[in-house]
Amino acid sequence: MSDLFKTVASSKITISELMLPSHTNFSGKIHGGYILSLLDQIAFACASKFSGHYCVTASVDTVDFLNPIEVGELVTMKASVNYVGKSSMIIGIRVEAENIQTGVIKHCNSSYFTMVAKDEKEKNIVVPGLILSNDEEIRRFCNCIKLISLKKDKNQHEEIFDYKSETAMETLKSYRIKLENF
Repeated sequence: MSDLFKTVASSKITISELMLPSHTNFSGKIHGGYILSLLDQIAFACASKFSGHYCVTASVDTVDFLNPIEVGELVTMKASVNYVGKSSMIIGIRVEAENIQTGVIKHCNSSYFTMVAKDEKEKNIVVPGLILSNDEEIRRFCNCIKLISLKKDKNQHEEIFDYKSETAMETLKSYRIKLENF
């Protein structure tokens, strides 16, 4: 394990981009897929800057679209490393859109990407440890621990849950579904 530690501040990346008509979906709002592409780019840049290595996206853990983004708004994405494992990092990203005429800023998206550092042979490589410098950084790190725990619980539940048990089938009746061929 590496003895190298880096601050959260050393990982911070900010990008801004003006939203153009070519970025819209059929309803005239900025397409979520376009925002996801930008999120992946900033997560890569943040993880690579922090680790000093090429990084790949292991998972997109959370993407919460909170408010639509309009054509002509200036979108700013702020990313930082919130958690480090051995070769993995969880990158937190905040997306804000600013109406450049009025100056009004709205929070549009919060996302968490798990990135993994790779060496020249595409093998996982140890990343620096993380120096937590304030309460907010500690809070974010602890939230990532919870996120990882929830992911493990979900995976374990998937492995052991009997979907065809009498209890499971009874539970399904409380949902707006129709079971056929059972």
